[in-house]
Amino acid sequence: MPSVKSIYTDGACSGNPGPGGWGVVVYFDDGTCQELGGAAAETTNNRMELQAAIASLEYLRTLSPSGTIPLYTDSEYVKKGVTQWVAGWKRKGWKTAKGSPVLNQDLWKILDQLNSDAIEWRYVKGHSGDIGNDRCDEIARGFSVGNPPGLCSGGTSSESARTESATVTTTVVAQTAGFQPPSSEQQMQTLNRSLQVLRLADEIATQGYLISIEELAALLSLSVAEIQQQTQPWTWRNWLICPNSDQEDLWQLTRADHQLR
Repeated sequence: MPSVKSIYTDGACSGNPGPGGWGVVVYFDDGTCQELGGAAAETTNNRMELQAAIASLEYLRTLSPSGTIPLYTDSEYVKKGVTQWVAGWKRKGWKTAKGSPVLNQDLWKILDQLNSDAIEWRYVKGHSGDIGNDRCDEIARGFSVGNPPGLCSGGTSSESARTESATVTTTVVAQTAGFQPPSSEQQMQTLNRSLQVLRLADEIATQGYLISIEELAALLSLSVAEIQQQTQPWTWRNWLICPNSDQEDLWQLTRADHQLR
């Protein structure tokens, strides 16, 4: 059995919350790979990121590998959660520093049980041209819209194919138990939810409302911890998001297209 060279994981969600998918690529040192994928009808991006990491470690246990294995994720939420935050959460009875229950703790508990010192958690920037990350993103997005791609199972990896001009020799169509592609009605419901969020964001920006970090987290379907990681203003959809210069505990949204004028 070839040794595991590296692992990539990623999650995706249409609507956030809405239909979601996750993807895993395990690269072996002989140039082959194993790809995994799955879906959930109603979920969030963070839960899919966590599920991808869980699936990768569950698969890894079936291999009984030796040595340290790098696991790449483009989710700071997952990487910092598993390497920094989870120990404190457990000491506090799965509560945050503010005393509120940890979000997604059902998945965090599973991931914590599966994690080991053999895993070297690494962050990779999403959509940066990294082959493994791009492939995971393709798998996750395909599952999220009910159109999963064929998955590599023991064939030559896309990473090796780039460097050795090899081709994938074996693919399997991924199957997820109980998953049904979202119906047209479900897709319209997801779209309507997204439109409501966008209209609310536009009203906040237009009226100049200042909102708390908890309110911003609810608007963007992110955790407070993820927002706290942002050290610079960033763009979300059509808006520039940044802390208010006069009241640092409040946040403001500005239309990004207005910034360009």
